[in-house]
Amino acid sequence: MENFTAYNPTKLHFGKNVIEQLPETIASYGQKVLLLTGKGSVKKYGYYDQVVKKLQDAGKTVIEFSGIKPNPTLVDAEKAVQLAQTHQIDFIVALGGGSVIDTAKMVNMAYANDLPVWDIMKHKVEPRLKKSLIAILTLAATGTEMNGAAVLQNHQTQEKIGYFSTLMYPEVSFLDPSYTLTVPKNQTVNGIVDLIAHSLEAFFSGGFAPLSDRFVAANILETMDYAPKLCLDLKNYDLRARMMWTATVAENGTTMHGRTTSGDWGTHALAHHISLLWDTPHGQTLSVVFPAWLKAMSYKIEARIKALGSLLTGEKNISASETILFLEKFFEQIGAPIRFKALGLNERDKQKLLDLWLINRPSGLNIELSPKDYQQIISFL
Repeated sequence: MENFTAYNPTKLHFGKNVIEQLPETIASYGQKVLLLTGKGSVKKYGYYDQVVKKLQDAGKTVIEFSGIKPNPTLVDAEKAVQLAQTHQIDFIVALGGGSVIDTAKMVNMAYANDLPVWDIMKHKVEPRLKKSLIAILTLAATGTEMNGAAVLQNHQTQEKIGYFSTLMYPEVSFLDPSYTLTVPKNQTVNGIVDLIAHSLEAFFSGGFAPLSDRFVAANILETMDYAPKLCLDLKNYDLRARMMWTATVAENGTTMHGRTTSGDWGTHALAHHISLLWDTPHGQTLSVVFPAWLKAMSYKIEARIKALGSLLTGEKNISASETILFLEKFFEQIGAPIRFKALGLNERDKQKLLDLWLINRPSGLNIELSPKDYQQIISFL
């Protein structure tokens, strides 16, 4: 097992009505708060009014930036930074899912350090300061509520990339499963796929970390247990709570300790290009790309795939192909697409995707990808 440092500074409040603790939490944070929200569901279902009231009860002045879309963009982050600068805000509250929280993280870095967002993400400059960031989660999926990572896409440069900094952990996160009871089935399924993919990214890191492997398997098996029930009972609080916690655990460091890298992330790097080109929901890109990646990588990591299958099924002699089929059947069971054409895309689109892969050269942190690998993965999509 590799040396590691376990670190997670985010204080997380989980459960019904935890938002009641917001005024006390932010009492010393300053006067002006930048509130970031998405496309409108938080207002439609009343979460926005609840949060704004709590902010005002604490005596804060609310400056709002709304309209952040799924697959968050550099353009929105830059606009939010300008708004923060205009009003000289003191702290940030992100009310929404992963796109909103990721955007808030990068806005925080750019604003607090007076640096361009994209220069930070491309590691041209290094932020050293931060403002307090509060995350209030309304969509269980990415785990960004308890980690220091963010992803943005830049249509001008044709890139969708991630950035990590210990400065970007939310100071406090509020997770009330009630806030996810209104999430429709398609978005619920996308979130389930995303959290499983995050668990798998950890598993395909390098190194010998058997306890972390078992954490991965437990998180996936827990998800496979509640997911079909949740898809039939979207208003079930207990099932929503189970999903919210597994999504957080998949990306808060629990599954990463003792590994040579903090995840592989090659599959995410590949899948991001589909979202970039066609604005495809992130979860759908992963349920299509992950099985194809596993098939193409079997020649490199066959034993590792078989080990995953054994942990998930209890079968000691399961093959790599049987393991991949096991995952595909689960994705199909909950209604997730597993083939490129299910995304409404065709063979010409495959070539367009391959061309962009060859330009940007996405790869894993542990399992490197070559142009030949891209061709193989494309053939399995």
